Amino acid sequence: MIREAKLIRFANRVQVRRYEVEFNCPEFTCVCPASGFPDFATLNIKYVPRDWCVELKSLKLYLNQYRDRGVFHEDAVNVVLDDLVALLDPWQMEVIGDFNVRGNIKTVVRAQHLRE
Repeated sequence: MIREAKLIRFANRVQVRRYEVEFNCPEFTCVCPASGFPDFATLNIKYVPRDWCVELKSLKLYLNQYRDRGVFHEDAVNVVLDDLVALLDPWQMEVIGDFNVRGNIKTVVRAQHLRE
């Protein structure tokens, strides 16, 4: 299921106001492309829906695709943001990757999208 996972959206049924949706994903895992060691992070996704919302099971499966993927922290956060923006076209979105300490360095990556 994880390998074939595709992000799925559904219609935003509450368009009388802008509201915020926030996901906290404390078990995000990817692989360092330089060392091959696993990287662990908490991924926070926050967005203001316009016409679409993301379906949670599809998001869970999509994020789990990263567990065997060699990707730098900066790229992981920006690719997740790009994929979700392409799917949802939200008013705004922010993805924060709060990566665990490795090699005495803690990394936090923030990427944002604002609809023009």
